[in-house]
Amino acid sequence: MAQRVEAAERLLDLVIALTHTRRWMTKQDIRTRVNGYADAASDAAFERMFERDKDLLRDMGVPLIVEHDPAHEDDVGYRVDTSGYTLPPVAFTPAEVGVLSLAAEVWQDATLRSSARRGVTKLRAVGPAPDPAAQLGLALRVRGPEPAFAPILDAVNGRRVVTFTYRAASTGQVTRRTVQPWRLLSSGRGWYLVGHDVDRDAPRAFRLSRIAGQVRATGPTHAFDVPDEDVDISGLVEVASPRPGTARVAVLPGRAAALRARAEDVTGADATPDSEGPLADRDVLEVAYTDVELLAEEIAAYGASVLALDPPELRESVLRRLRAIALLDGGEAGRA
Repeated sequence: MAQRVEAAERLLDLVIALTHTRRWMTKQDIRTRVNGYADAASDAAFERMFERDKDLLRDMGVPLIVEHDPAHEDDVGYRVDTSGYTLPPVAFTPAEVGVLSLAAEVWQDATLRSSARRGVTKLRAVGPAPDPAAQLGLALRVRGPEPAFAPILDAVNGRRVVTFTYRAASTGQVTRRTVQPWRLLSSGRGWYLVGHDVDRDAPRAFRLSRIAGQVRATGPTHAFDVPDEDVDISGLVEVASPRPGTARVAVLPGRAAALRARAEDVTGADATPDSEGPLADRDVLEVAYTDVELLAEEIAAYGASVLALDPPELRESVLRRLRAIALLDGGEAGRA
């Protein structure tokens, strides 16, 4: 028995056939020569399938036209108007490709970064590449969504229950949460999941940066309904939002320029009570933050160049990240 052709593959084959036909194709031509239409069980089933496909192509902007034989009005055929469907040649100047290449460097998370780079590779295939040295020192860095974003978005679209480990903003307590996800939204430089907390039987908001480990979707799709009544979204997000504060960090001279640029106060190491210890030869900075987890992520990236001093939750968050990196490094060393 022949394998059934998926609708997307059938549509693509239909577009290719109608684009390359020398004259036009009748319905009988399409049924016998285009991959997928032989699956129709009857003439009526083929008619329904073809009518749906025609409507889909036109909705997508494919210029499908109908032709009639001037001598035989009943002889009807179909083709794609290539003059209205073919894109003009794409051309970019070196400066334009340079700007687009620079824009592609904005995204640093794995998913968006790879997509941006694939786009730039295609652009360079149709235009001259810019001078790589022209972008040095200009690249802007923007964090993409947290790893939990993609699986939660899928769960929102499929209305599936999710479970994950979550660190509460108010207490720092880590618990396992089971949630019916309603929506994702961005607020105050962070992403939030708003949904129904199953264990607490109440609506809650969860900041994605506080989700640890993997998000797992469980159960069937369309397992719950998103409520139509008004929910105090802003109030839920405010409860889940991080509390701003001021951090003290000890930095080696000449290091952590981004932290130094944001420092509210810089105190020489000789003014600290530990000038003979690990803080010797370091500058103590006071840096304002809006999210302790984001600051911890930044500090951990500096390694030994920056020591987190206060608040305690910042120190713990930095140490947690460094321990995880050390475990990964040890695992790689053990496999080498």
